[in-house]
Amino acid sequence: MKNTVKRAWREWLRPFVLAFLIVGPLKSAVADWNWVPTGSMKPSILEGELVAVNKLAYDLKVPFTTEHLATWGNPARGDVIVFYSPEDGTRLVKRVVGLPGDTVELRNETVYLNGVAQQYSLKDADPFRHDVFEDNEPVVAVEHLGKCDHYVMALPNRSALRTFGPSVVTPDHYFVMGDSRDNSKDSRFIGSIPRGKILGRVPGVVLSFDPSRYYLPRWRRIFERMTVNDT
Repeated sequence: MKNTVKRAWREWLRPFVLAFLIVGPLKSAVADWNWVPTGSMKPSILEGELVAVNKLAYDLKVPFTTEHLATWGNPARGDVIVFYSPEDGTRLVKRVVGLPGDTVELRNETVYLNGVAQQYSLKDADPFRHDVFEDNEPVVAVEHLGKCDHYVMALPNRSALRTFGPSVVTPDHYFVMGDSRDNSKDSRFIGSIPRGKILGRVPGVVLSFDPSRYYLPRWRRIFERMTVNDT
């Protein structure tokens, strides 16, 4: 019996323990990933996609905690971030729209920052219809959010909150929104996000599987970025 336990430890348990001791802290404090189960970030991120999370983008945390060892930056307008929801602690993925001190307002789908309307470039929705299967008439545009150009989507056939605010972002908080503006539970509903609840920045998609088509891979979506350059 004693030899069996030793063999089990040497051949099975010890490798797993060593792997956890190495990978666990790295995943917690350096680099992570996040599965996205909903369409709130369409068309930038689709359901069934695995996104990378750069946990060193803004700071270094104590592994397995949200305590900061060092801070060298803060989220910029347009960053896609992963954070703990202040409502229930769920990990969410949204885009930073408002910075501390900003006045954020939404008027009929148009974002106003400090009283200034952000600019939009309408795009042909046909290339996106294959992935936007919950609505037959999506409206797709590039939102020029400060220096960040990224896709946003509206679903005119859906009842949604299209006018909001104005709301002033409190110090050390960030106002976030989903890129699918009519299908996102974001700061319009859960409030601004405290800096301490932000885990890291999402640079892009790692893997993509289509839940509407038996989870077949979406090969063209691998390494998709969170911004666009063809505006």
